[in-house]
Amino acid sequence: MKFVRRIFRFFLKVFLWFFAISIGLVILYRFVPVPITPLMVIRLFEQAADEDRKMKLKKDWVPMEEISKNAPQAVYASEDQKFLEHSGFDFEAMKKAWEGNQQGKNIKGASTITQQTVKNVFLWHGRNYLRKGLEAYFTVLVELIWSKERIMEVYLNVIEMGDGIYGIEAASQEFYKKPAANLSRAEAAMIAAVLPNPIRWSPTRPTNYNRQRQAWIMKQMNNLNPLGWGN
Repeated sequence: MKFVRRIFRFFLKVFLWFFAISIGLVILYRFVPVPITPLMVIRLFEQAADEDRKMKLKKDWVPMEEISKNAPQAVYASEDQKFLEHSGFDFEAMKKAWEGNQQGKNIKGASTITQQTVKNVFLWHGRNYLRKGLEAYFTVLVELIWSKERIMEVYLNVIEMGDGIYGIEAASQEFYKKPAANLSRAEAAMIAAVLPNPIRWSPTRPTNYNRQRQAWIMKQMNNLNPLGWGN
């Protein structure tokens, strides 16, 4: 019985420490910039292991006031048009994705901007049940503690936008040689168009699919109500 109690106390302490640290981090990142993410570290190791690639990590945190209003509007139109309505989960999209995958269609795109932010800031990429469970947990926390504008601000600053390029400021400087505050509608839409696969695609070398996606995003940007965030 003593052994069982010790095991119980051990796991209880682990859970309590996990909850304390996770809640503390979410509260902290409500106010301060995220210094680095697990994906950034993983990419650095991948670059180091590949002799044909140079180690590269470009990121430059900027507040929403220093980001063109076109950037949040573009990812809002492209990634999650129900962003302002849901509480972190788009259950209708999740249902459609699940039904499509059951039919072998491999449908993606059910993750909200909140979920993508959580995955980048707190977790690793993958599809196992543990990571999915943690993603759901952090998504609830973030939606409770952060504002929607803060979620978008963090998303725009940490998301992978190219090989070794993270965040809208680094992407704007890398691809358009200008600060994120000066991004045009077309430029912001093109950056959003390559987000599904920023390692394969580049805003400066767009494919026909990227251009079609850009045109669709720009149309959606006009159809949606302005977020009112940004410069």
